Amino acid sequence: MRLGTIDWVVILVYFLLNIAVGLYFRRKAGTGTGEFFVSGRDAAWWLAGTSMVATTFSADTPLAVTGLVANNGIAGNWLWWNYAFSGMMTVFLFARLWRRSEVITDVELVELRYSGGPAAFLRGFRAIYFGVFMSSIIMGWINLAMAKVILTTMGIEKKEAILLCLPIMFIAMLYSSLSGLRGVLWTSLFQFVLMMGMTILLGIYSVKAVGGLAAMKEKLTALDAVRAAEGGSGSIMDFFPSFDSAWLPFMAFFVFIAVNWWATWYPGAEPGGGGYVAQRIFCAKDEKHSLWATMWFNVAHYALRPWPWILTALASVILYPDLIDKEVGFIHMMTDHMPPALRGLMLASFLAAYMSTIATHLNWGASYFVNDFYQRFLAPNRSERHYVAISRLATLGLMMIGGGVSFFLESVADAWQLLINIGAGTGAVYLLRWYWWRINAWSEIAAMSTAAFVAILLQAGFGLDPTKNLDFAHLILITVSITSVVWIAVTFLTSPVPKEKLLEFYRRTRPTAAGWQPIAMMAPEIPPDREGWYNLKYWLLGCAMVYLSMFSIGKFLLGDPRVAALLALGAFVSGYWLYRDFSRRGWARFGE
Repeated sequence: MRLGTIDWVVILVYFLLNIAVGLYFRRKAGTGTGEFFVSGRDAAWWLAGTSMVATTFSADTPLAVTGLVANNGIAGNWLWWNYAFSGMMTVFLFARLWRRSEVITDVELVELRYSGGPAAFLRGFRAIYFGVFMSSIIMGWINLAMAKVILTTMGIEKKEAILLCLPIMFIAMLYSSLSGLRGVLWTSLFQFVLMMGMTILLGIYSVKAVGGLAAMKEKLTALDAVRAAEGGSGSIMDFFPSFDSAWLPFMAFFVFIAVNWWATWYPGAEPGGGGYVAQRIFCAKDEKHSLWATMWFNVAHYALRPWPWILTALASVILYPDLIDKEVGFIHMMTDHMPPALRGLMLASFLAAYMSTIATHLNWGASYFVNDFYQRFLAPNRSERHYVAISRLATLGLMMIGGGVSFFLESVADAWQLLINIGAGTGAVYLLRWYWWRINAWSEIAAMSTAAFVAILLQAGFGLDPTKNLDFAHLILITVSITSVVWIAVTFLTSPVPKEKLLEFYRRTRPTAAGWQPIAMMAPEIPPDREGWYNLKYWLLGCAMVYLSMFSIGKFLLGDPRVAALLALGAFVSGYWLYRDFSRRGWARFGE
């Protein structure tokens, strides 16, 4: 793809806007870590929620979705669609608890919830594990995705493309280190609008390239027939796999919807919230804004955003059936079928997707390193300006590590599945630590170490391949089962957290009293929160609203308006019921 003068001007203006935002918020960000990492806790719900969506957009996501659709059909997206169950649970069961904790990072919660040497070790370990190791892997696959865009559009080698990513990464690091989270929030808003608008346009041009929606369905049906003649089954257009589907085996689908969403840790979809989602919750103005932010994130992330990618992926399957790397089909649709006048904007949108995620992970990883390792263990009681200076250096260091990791990864979707497997079995601990007083630091340590050990053993020792759907399902089931047995046993074999520590946590976060009875009795001045069953109802209604909206949009785009209308009606009823009931019972508890 050749870029004209106007394309380069658009890209240059985009870079200058991001740097200008960094310079504008530089002075404010330098006042302290509370401003640098949680934006002074004054963000409106729409800003915090949109930033979550922009962060999870990224340059890697449309490529990974294209690969999933090409290899497993539309139903292959259940690899990440299942996390809507977890996301809506965060909205109603955890967002307000996180906001009440008043911590800077979710790792800091460890020493608020637990005590003693095990808690200190866990906090320091998680700071390095998630802030450096996991963050670097994530940035590595994001760089890989952006490199695929560059090498496909410019016709260069992978190594050269990754090297070209580094200056772009540096600009993201620059405005992130200058402006802290506040700058990341505002640049994410602009980046999301650009990204969403351009992927919608690409979806339109992709459908046009194959002759329209009717022609697309005919050609995909013909491809299904070819697969059936070769012994395959199911359709690439199915939203759910059949029991004998060759696209997505039912066992894998079952694991996705019954186990994966609550049992595994994955960035942006942590059971109970966490990571940069928790960071956006911390930066919200109050509990109400934290709840609305996570609600908007889940609606936009699952219901609104995927379909332009999926339409483009389906078109790429028709037009580029012989691609070895199916993920780059998305890029070919962009370079071959968009008008030249829009290609610069499309490339700028990829840069926006890339930079929004890189900036978030740099700030997020630095927050762990500085707040939960450097300040906690290496240099306590220093000035706020000192910690901000170290935060900026940590941001630079993470950029260099993440850039280096890029050279060792091959597939975005494979990296997704690697992280899911390493975190399998830990989710239940992250959920229950809020609702059961008996969980202790050893519970988390046992879950994390066992999950990683079993996942590595099954892959290295027994040859299970997480990129194969059935192997992936078996990996999850075995790892979750063994990890759950181990951490539950460790919980009862080790001493509980001292009641004084638990009482401090209970008074601050005010979780549902049901699992905290021994502690709740010690704090009679705290009105017991007995809204657990209502929160579960809100969760179910929220899930229904999101999934029905998502399927309604999909059916409409694929030419089934009657079913789309029925699904849309169900989504509306679920949403209205949720809003009416929660407005009556919910807002009164925290500000309205």
